Amino acid sequence: MEKFKRLKNEGNDFVKTGEYEEAANKYSECMKLNTEECTVYTNRALCYLKLYKYEEAKRDCDHVLQIEDSNVKAFYRRALAYKGLQVRKKNMAGI
Repeated sequence: MEKFKRLKNEGNDFVKTGEYEEAANKYSECMKLNTEECTVYTNRALCYLKLYKYEEAKRDCDHVLQIEDSNVKAFYRRALAYKGLQVRKKNMAGI
């Protein structure tokens, strides 16, 4: 559990400095230690949104909502992911 907290805090520090790829990697390491901790999924979803990885963000939010069906952050970030996917789809149609 101590390693989990350390990795999560490192991820949080990377988010604060805008290093989203590194933060996502730290949260992924956390998930190997605990798959039921929803905050690391919503945190990684935030990173994926910042990196324009909308499908990955949606997947993380879907996972959280299977565990906690009323998680507001997961709903909000999944909505942002859907919005990003729609914009991408429209841009691809214009090419």
